[in-house]
Amino acid sequence: MENRLTETQLTQIIAEVESLSNLRQSQLDSAEVKEILQELNLPPELLDEALIQLQRREALARQQKRNRLIAAGLAAAAAGAIAFTGFSIYQNERASERVSIQQNRITLAQDNGDNLTVIPRQNNTEIVYRVTLKDVPIGKKLSLSCDWIDPSGQIVKQNRYQTREIDKSIWNTQCGYQLGTAAPTGNWQVKMFLNDRAIGSASFQIK
Repeated sequence: MENRLTETQLTQIIAEVESLSNLRQSQLDSAEVKEILQELNLPPELLDEALIQLQRREALARQQKRNRLIAAGLAAAAAGAIAFTGFSIYQNERASERVSIQQNRITLAQDNGDNLTVIPRQNNTEIVYRVTLKDVPIGKKLSLSCDWIDPSGQIVKQNRYQTREIDKSIWNTQCGYQLGTAAPTGNWQVKMFLNDRAIGSASFQIK
């Protein structure tokens, strides 16, 4: 079956043939190159070595170009990763700034639903600071800490912990302190921190 060409295909074929013809005319064979070298008083026997060196330089130039492209790609990827990380940190900080305490109570280890303001000093009494947080970011983990401060203003106990992954915007958490018989009587305070930001406190008295 005879192949038929459209005018567009014919135009493209003519352009391709013309390009190949020009390329062939611009190329010199080995004999022509040696003749030119002799006219320039250059040793033609070095032609093969010169061709090898030329090919090496061209290969090196191609490799350097590829390396530059790879380096540029890696730099762009690293910049994107840094920007994404910075944005994520910013988003997390903004989300953490909205967290606040909805309710807090001082209880013993056995929670009877009360909020103690006066606690008798007994052997191995455990005091628990129970906190309900609101506007908590879903899908995140919170880094919380509590400072237990005695009547002299000294921090006698620090709790540091991370919550499990948050699955609701209202979140209950707690921290505790084991009160010994040597604990000083007077006005105590417990403070809760989210990262380094104080989010709440409660006062109670030890008698």
